[in-house]
Amino acid sequence: MRDLLSPAVYGDDEIELLAELLSLPNASDELHLSPQRKREKLLEALLHYLEALALSRPVLMVFEDAHWADPTSRELLDLTIARVARLPVLLVITFRPEFQHGWGGEPHVTPLSLSRLPGRDGARLVEGLAGDAGLARETIDEIVARADGVPLFVEELTKAVLESGDRIAALGASPSLALAIPATLHASLIARLDRLGPIAKEVAQIGSVIGREFGYDVVELVARRPAPELRRGLDRLTDAGLLFCRGTPPHSSYLFKHALVQDAAYGTLLRVRRQELHARAAALLEQHFADLLERQPELLAHHLTEAGNLEHAVGQWLKAGQFAAARLAHLEAIRHFERGLAILQALPQGPARDGHEIDLQLARGLSLFTTEGYGSAGAAEAYARAHALAEHRSSPRQLFTAVYGLWQSANGGGMVHDCRRLSKRLQQLTATKADDGLRLQAHHSAWATCLFAGEPAAAREHCEAGRQLYDPERDRPHRLLYGGHDPGVCACYVGGQVHWVLGYPAKSLVLGREALAMAERIAHPLTLEDALLWDAILHVELGQPETALQRLEACEALVAEQRLGFVMEPRFLRGAVLSAQGAFDEAVACLREGLGSRLGAMRLRLYGVVRLADALTLKGQHGAALVTARDGLTTGEKTGHRQWEAELHRLEGVALSGLNRLDDGQRAFETALRIARQQQAKAYELRAATSLARLWGEQGRRNEARELLAPIYGSFTEGFDTADLKEAKTLLDELM
Repeated sequence: MRDLLSPAVYGDDEIELLAELLSLPNASDELHLSPQRKREKLLEALLHYLEALALSRPVLMVFEDAHWADPTSRELLDLTIARVARLPVLLVITFRPEFQHGWGGEPHVTPLSLSRLPGRDGARLVEGLAGDAGLARETIDEIVARADGVPLFVEELTKAVLESGDRIAALGASPSLALAIPATLHASLIARLDRLGPIAKEVAQIGSVIGREFGYDVVELVARRPAPELRRGLDRLTDAGLLFCRGTPPHSSYLFKHALVQDAAYGTLLRVRRQELHARAAALLEQHFADLLERQPELLAHHLTEAGNLEHAVGQWLKAGQFAAARLAHLEAIRHFERGLAILQALPQGPARDGHEIDLQLARGLSLFTTEGYGSAGAAEAYARAHALAEHRSSPRQLFTAVYGLWQSANGGGMVHDCRRLSKRLQQLTATKADDGLRLQAHHSAWATCLFAGEPAAAREHCEAGRQLYDPERDRPHRLLYGGHDPGVCACYVGGQVHWVLGYPAKSLVLGREALAMAERIAHPLTLEDALLWDAILHVELGQPETALQRLEACEALVAEQRLGFVMEPRFLRGAVLSAQGAFDEAVACLREGLGSRLGAMRLRLYGVVRLADALTLKGQHGAALVTARDGLTTGEKTGHRQWEAELHRLEGVALSGLNRLDDGQRAFETALRIARQQQAKAYELRAATSLARLWGEQGRRNEARELLAPIYGSFTEGFDTADLKEAKTLLDELM
């Protein structure tokens, strides 16, 4: 392939991607591209080919019947239209009036509506097709009237008349003329097939079963006719203009002139004969064209479906969908999965049918997550259906995957109550006889759930257990199947978060750096994005906004380069950094913008609320800060998200104190202190104690303040250069 493609046109990366598209051996997995970026680069490689042609000579490019294009072809077409604006390319696109597109307003696009042919032009077309044969004016007028301005119908009626055996009636004025001309286009096409003889008609029927385009090698095996007869039938169809031929038999391929020609031939088949031919085509594809089926598994799925072999077809639609998903064509994959689910309804109920449906729903849910995000309602429904069926089966992996999908959906929406229940179920499913990969993912669900539930000690245990189970090579597929990121890296950066909360800032930084190093080493873009964002959060909490900003900017560059979507709202982090740098007005604007976005409504919404309440407090807007903190507490109560519960109560106390409601402020600080101790969250305990000690110190209760804060400060063994510990030390010195 490298020899065929010009190095001047294609780089090595593009050649690898084109090889993958053609199912040739390649090493594209080593390119370290996100799914979005890989898809983009593949489409760009195809556009490079067009550019190379256009630079050597002007190009005419025709895209017919755009209304039938699949989503990926539509995307490529949209990109092509944008690209040809600066190339010597004439791109002609045909489509039906109801086809929706967004090209009409482009300055280099000229829409041309094709109305029905007026009578004069229709007559001229008839005369041109008739040539020297000549047709009487009455015949021409009758053809034009019947065709009603449809060019294909004009052409077919003219040929039907010219090929008619009743030349006298067709060529001259006769009362039987109207009866000699078919009344509809469909009837005209069928009549033409009939006149070509039984062999040609049968060959057309067999070709229509195979598809709009078919090769001689395939039709030969399906037809089971002597080669001379088959070639005679193909020649007659080609000579009649119903088929276009490329190449010479047996190395030739054929294309029906129009989809309506294929439909007409297909429509003449009786149901039993049609199923027989589809079954024969399916069997021959499996026996002789395994390489073709590897590239186009949906062909076999289609033939099996039409043959009535539904159980086999269901499995093949699953395979077709998985093949499309592996090539990032998730919209096409979803269609294949849904086709399989539709025909599944015709199968008898029972364990076999349930097993097929579970596999289809699980695969469909994963593609919906990829295209719509973890808030996808369709994905949640797919996993719920799979779970309902899997509960009554003996397949542990199917049940585990269904429950994990439900957990991902709940986690994406920030519903920690549901996450807790589902994570516990995953623990139960892997308590005995589970492989290490499933046990790892059960811990994966648990460390995230425990972090958000305000249980840092439990989260740390699950992180450690996950790191013990993690195998980088074995668990590579997990980056696709379970959350879109690497579980080993996730265990490190979540471990960094929980160690900070538990009072080990230095250890948290070590784990954060380890997570970044691992993410850079495996070069998985989504994993690196996650690691950068969580490390930025960690540095914000430790009072190191400059480092946090570096991580955020690196993440933004990665997202732009790899065409990723942010896994969390980046405005939260930018606002937090701005607030730490004293730019409170800009910080509040950033945070409000983030909370109003789509991502601001997801699982890390409470982080944005915490940062906004803090920024408003620092800005002196205590009333707004109080409203924000209480909004966060209400959300946490509804969802079970308690990670920042102590901090929200502390910020509530700061706002109340700022409003001179000192007793209420003290109660809020005491609540924050109590919750932090219950959670073993020493970082938040220190903050709450510092705020309460400051309030008491201002009230002259200096001894009580020192007795409260000193033991907590003294319990720390590391991280004394971090912001919270330095603040606590300064306050203690003032209270002496």
